[in-house]
Amino acid sequence: MTETAFQSDFLQTLQARGYIHQITHPAELDAALNKGVVAAYIGFDATAPSLHVGSLIQIMMLRRLQQAGHKPVVLMGGGTTKVGDPTGKDASRPQLTDATIKANIASIKTVFSKFLSFGDGPTDAVMVDNDDWLSTYGYVQFLREFGTQFTINRMLAFDSVKLRLEREQPMTFLEFNYMLMQSVDFLELNRRLNVTLQMGGSDQWGNITSGVDLVRRNEGLTAFGLTTPLLTTASGGKMGKTAQGAVWLNADQLSPFDYWQFWRNVDDADVGRFLRLFTDLPLDEIARLEALEGAGINDAKKALADAATTMLHGAEEARKARAAAEAAFEQGRLSADLPSVELPRAEVIGQMIAAVATRAGLTASNGEARRLAQGGGLRLNDGAIADGARVLTEADLNADGVLKLGAGKKKIVLVRPA
Repeated sequence: MTETAFQSDFLQTLQARGYIHQITHPAELDAALNKGVVAAYIGFDATAPSLHVGSLIQIMMLRRLQQAGHKPVVLMGGGTTKVGDPTGKDASRPQLTDATIKANIASIKTVFSKFLSFGDGPTDAVMVDNDDWLSTYGYVQFLREFGTQFTINRMLAFDSVKLRLEREQPMTFLEFNYMLMQSVDFLELNRRLNVTLQMGGSDQWGNITSGVDLVRRNEGLTAFGLTTPLLTTASGGKMGKTAQGAVWLNADQLSPFDYWQFWRNVDDADVGRFLRLFTDLPLDEIARLEALEGAGINDAKKALADAATTMLHGAEEARKARAAAEAAFEQGRLSADLPSVELPRAEVIGQMIAAVATRAGLTASNGEARRLAQGGGLRLNDGAIADGARVLTEADLNADGVLKLGAGKKKIVLVRPA
C-alpha cells in the first residue's frame, strides 16, 4: 500500500517493521488508535495440534498491538474449523471430529501466553472460541439473519472461490459458507467485546472486508480491517515450510534445537526482514545486523535465532540450542541437548541407514534419504554416506552406544538403540 504518515504508535510500528499490506479505512483507524484503547482480533483455526511458524506473523501483530497499549483478542476457530477455510486450497480440508478440534485447541492455546499477557485489564489479551456462538445458530435463523446481507455475485468474486473454480476444482456448499461465518465472528466480537479491528493475512482480505461491512451495516459503528503481506522466503518458498515439513511452534511437535536451527539457516536476504517481523530487537540494532557482510551475516542469523527462540521457548532453551548447534556444526562435538530419538535396537542394527534416517524423523521417506545420500548430504558420525542402502552395524555406534545422523550441515539427530 502507499506509504502513509501515521500518527498512532501501533500503525507507525507496523509500518516501520513491514507488517502492513492493506487497511480498509487507514485515516479513521489511525485516529481511533490515537483516541483510546482499540480491541482487535485475529482468528486461528484448529486444524492441527500446533500452529506453525507461518502463523507467527499474526501472533506477532497481536503482540505489537498490546505493546502499543491496545487489547488483543485471540479467536480460536472451534466453529469454523468444522467447516474448513477454503482459502488457498484446491481441495476440501479433511473434516475433524469435535473431540479432535477440542484437543487441538487445548494444545494450541499454550503458545499464546509466550507472546501476550492475558488477564482482566483493559489491554490484557483474552481468548475466545467462535463455537460458543456459531453452534447456537439454527440453520434457518442463520440464513434469515445474515443470508440476505451477502450476494452470490460478490462471493464468487472472492479469490478463495474464484481460484478454486478457475482450476476446475469443486467447492462444497459447506466451504462456501466459511466467509459468512468469519464475517459473523466479527459482528459477534463487536457486540460482545467491542472489537473494532480484524487483522489477518492478505489472503483473508475478502473475508475481512465482508466482516467490516457487516459490522458497519448492522451496528452503525466504525470497523476496520488490516492485512499483512503474503509472507514468502527470498527463494520464493512458503514461510513455515521446509524440506523436513512444517516448522511447528509447540515444543512437542518441534524441538527448541530444530526451531533455533530453522532461524539460523534462513536465507541471507531474509535476515533483516525477519528480524523486524519476528523479534523485539530495536530497529537501529537490526539495521546494524543486516548490514554485516561475508561471514558476519552468520552473527546476524544467530541473533535472529536467539531472539526468536527465546521468545517462544525461553532464554535457557535458546542458550542450549545455540550451544548444541555450535558444538555439532562448528566444533564437530556431540551435545546432550541435540535432538535425539530412541528406537528399538532391531529397527537400527542390521537396517538400511535410509530406513533409520526416516524412522528417526531426519527425512520424510526412504527415497528422500537415498537421494540425500547420492548427493553427499547424508552423514553418519560426521562422515558422508554415499549409499542409503548401507546396513548399520554395532561398529557404527559410538562409545555411548549412539548414532549421529545428519542431513547436510543443517540437521542432526542422535539415534539411541534401546
